[in-house]
Amino acid sequence: MENQLAIFVAITSAAVVIQALILIALYLSVRKTSARMEALAIEVKTKTLPTIETAQSLLVELRPKIESIAENVSHSTTVVRAQMERLDAALSDVLDRSRLQVIRADEIITRTMDKVEETTDIVHKTVVSPLRQASGLIQGLTAGLEYFVGRRRRHAGDGMGVPQDELFI
Repeated sequence: MENQLAIFVAITSAAVVIQALILIALYLSVRKTSARMEALAIEVKTKTLPTIETAQSLLVELRPKIESIAENVSHSTTVVRAQMERLDAALSDVLDRSRLQVIRADEIITRTMDKVEETTDIVHKTVVSPLRQASGLIQGLTAGLEYFVGRRRRHAGDGMGVPQDELFI
């Protein structure tokens, strides 16, 4: 058993040495990686921090201007909206008034046309119809008189029914 104990102690010692070597290799690898990470961190700090600081200072400088611009845009939008509402109200009022005036003008023209038609009918009934009747009566009387006067002339003439002058036109 002593042999076995010595073999077991030797194997255990070898295992411990191998583990120690593995731990040393891991330590060296982690140290090397850590050095690389530190170099990257330093590089990032040297390259990005000035940019970040510049951006921060730029934001600090521009913040009041940006706020002023935002306030001006907000105020302008409010003013434009109010003006558009006033313009809309004014245009609506103008359109309503225009519609009323067009309706009123249409009514006036319609009434005028009706009066013209009524006046035309009255003039026709009171002036034209009696004139036509009088004209017809005068034409009838004229025709009758011509007939009577013309008959006497025919009897007094050469005995022909139609005067010689009337044959040749």
